[in-house]
Amino acid sequence: MLILQNISYLHVNRDLLFDKITFTANKEEKIALIGNNGVGKSTLLKIIAGELQASEGWLKADAKPYYVPQIFGQFNHLTIAEALQIDTKLNALKEILDGNVTAENLNTLNDDWTIEERCNEALQYWQLENLDLNQKLETLSGGQKTKIFLAGISIHQPELILLDEPSNHLDLAAKKLLYEFIQNTSSTLLIVSHDRKLLNLLNTVYELSKHGITVYGGNYDFYAEQKQIESNALQHDIQSKEKALRKAKEKERETLERQNKLDSRGEKKQKKAGVSRIMMNTLRNNAENSTSKAKNVHAEKIGGISQELQNLRSGLPEIDKMKFGFDNASIHKGKILFTAKDSNFGYNDQWLWKENLNFQILSGERIVLKGSNGSGKTTLIKIITGKLIPKQGTIYKAESKIVYIDQDYSLIDNQLTVYEQAQKFNASALLEHDIRMRLNRFLFSQNDLDKSCSALSGGEKMRLMLCCLTINNQAPDMIILDEPTNNLDIQNIEILTAAINEYQGTLIVVSHDEYFLEQIDIQNTIELSS
Repeated sequence: MLILQNISYLHVNRDLLFDKITFTANKEEKIALIGNNGVGKSTLLKIIAGELQASEGWLKADAKPYYVPQIFGQFNHLTIAEALQIDTKLNALKEILDGNVTAENLNTLNDDWTIEERCNEALQYWQLENLDLNQKLETLSGGQKTKIFLAGISIHQPELILLDEPSNHLDLAAKKLLYEFIQNTSSTLLIVSHDRKLLNLLNTVYELSKHGITVYGGNYDFYAEQKQIESNALQHDIQSKEKALRKAKEKERETLERQNKLDSRGEKKQKKAGVSRIMMNTLRNNAENSTSKAKNVHAEKIGGISQELQNLRSGLPEIDKMKFGFDNASIHKGKILFTAKDSNFGYNDQWLWKENLNFQILSGERIVLKGSNGSGKTTLIKIITGKLIPKQGTIYKAESKIVYIDQDYSLIDNQLTVYEQAQKFNASALLEHDIRMRLNRFLFSQNDLDKSCSALSGGEKMRLMLCCLTINNQAPDMIILDEPTNNLDIQNIEILTAAINEYQGTLIVVSHDEYFLEQIDIQNTIELSS
């Protein structure tokens, strides 16, 4: 069992990341920890793992946690054995087998005579058979590094496992192994992930937000349904409050108009009756005071409703605040945009693909480009975009506007500010006010406009890229997306999904995220084999 009680964390600069987080993870429970980027999911895992100290509160775990962190090169200096935390045991075992049977070596090994065997079995399970345990992690791919840490689970056999984005960098085969492990393990799991297929394997969702932890007793699909119900109720409340505000304003207008008519009519009667000037002034002041009092009463009511409406709107999901507004692509559906006939490409006199490529891309199609690492997906994209020409066979490429969006959003110039980047795509000469409005639609506030693009997160760069496409005077005929959901949180994946589903042009996607591919209605597949 894992218990957290009133856990708070302050950054070094004294900014509060989260406050008084309390929850319990029971034995064998499988929990998803989700929330927007920046709310502190990874920090919370590090506190549980003992790598960070909470500013306040306490936690208790019945078992030592095994922690699989996000991999971004921070362990490159370690050997595989050091990353797996088995280097000292392996050295002790080797010393003992070589005849150096000392008390120190025996204590270090701690009767763990099967450590080497378990290590080999774990590496074999994760398809890492041919690695040297003394090899540095800097020599491995991102997927291999992640699998090293996952292999440590089988070696150490922990009862409590913390996983931070474990499916990042994994190909489909490795993801399948991860999913099978999650389904079959009896260990307690606490997993941070944006992989919705993985999240559907877990039986509880903990949502971390600025308000604390909210528990949803089901998998991700159940959570999404509950969030939709909450969103619908919130939208209904907003519409009711908007109606109440309109009525209050209308009531104020009618009351003031009626009061002004009565005051005017009364003044005319008083003049006809020959009321003295002093009395007239007194009556006029009384009328003005009465009108002012009525105005104050209505202003107070309208102000109260307006504040309630603002509070309700602040609770809307970010995606509901956005407006995409993509123009339609200029090419009619069904037109042939690209044809490859018996095409192939080679490096160093070696053909890249076992079989020559024969396929067509039609306007309006939605295609997933599949293939293992090294299968030539990037090369084919360069051929489709006209940057490379096949060394065998023929291609036809229609005149069309293609936008290629890679994982690093290279179309965004890191030397520019957010506003300057948007202005760079302003082919239709929108006014500054219009550019600022478009950026605001994509959740960039006034304070964000002078921020350097180099300081943006992956999700922010994605939103800025989408904004730039809508600022352009014509939507591209074809968008090519390379692993678009990598490094995005769930909220930004939903924003991207909504934008893609509004786009009417041709779409080619390289992705291992099967849930995402289902959501964007992929119709056809181009599969490469090398």
